[in-house]
Amino acid sequence: MRPVRREKLNRAANSGENPGFDFLQECWSDDPALQIVIKKLLAKFPQWGIAIVNGVLVKWDE
Repeated sequence: MRPVRREKLNRAANSGENPGFDFLQECWSDDPALQIVIKKLLAKFPQWGIAIVNGVLVKWDE
């Protein structure tokens, strides 16, 4: 499953298109290796409105 998720995250990194909070949260919870990729994505695209607070992904507006 990791290669499929990683590919989707790579596409998001290249296009700037948000893959969705639920998808990011699922990857974050299931695969610690993808947490690094997600951290980089969130730093690159703050306009997505998603942050890491105490090791948990949260939407800014919540």
